[in-house]
Amino acid sequence: MPRTPPAPSHDPRNDYAVTEQVGHLLRRAYQRHVALFQAEIPDSQLTAAQFVTLCAVRDMGGCSLNDVVKRTAIDQATVRGVVERLAARGLLTVSAHQRDGRKRELALTDAGAELVAATVPFAQRVTERTFGDFNPAERLALAYLLQRMADMP
Repeated sequence: MPRTPPAPSHDPRNDYAVTEQVGHLLRRAYQRHVALFQAEIPDSQLTAAQFVTLCAVRDMGGCSLNDVVKRTAIDQATVRGVVERLAARGLLTVSAHQRDGRKRELALTDAGAELVAATVPFAQRVTERTFGDFNPAERLALAYLLQRMADMP
């Protein structure tokens, strides 16, 4: 009578496929989104972080650096560099806060407001291209789940 071969042993090290992990998938999706942004936005000097910063300052009608950090979820050190580059391009003004001279107050310049207004249609197209052929329910579900994940402690 022929013997049946032994069952392959289970190796728990093979249970973790890095390419299937949520962090890896989020990073790949973000990399795709940033590549689309860079390809679509006409101002080749404008990065996604700079655009988000300009939009945050626009939305708040002027604000502090801490406000931008809270609104954009970009860390303080990175935001400082972003703000410096935007100010050097004449897109933002940075001034001392009226009541607390240690704080910096940010405001869009006319050139900054014009750049945001001109860029928004391209950014909307980037969002559309990022979603690709997702149907409306998939788009809503993805946005909802990402927001829930971002809001978790």
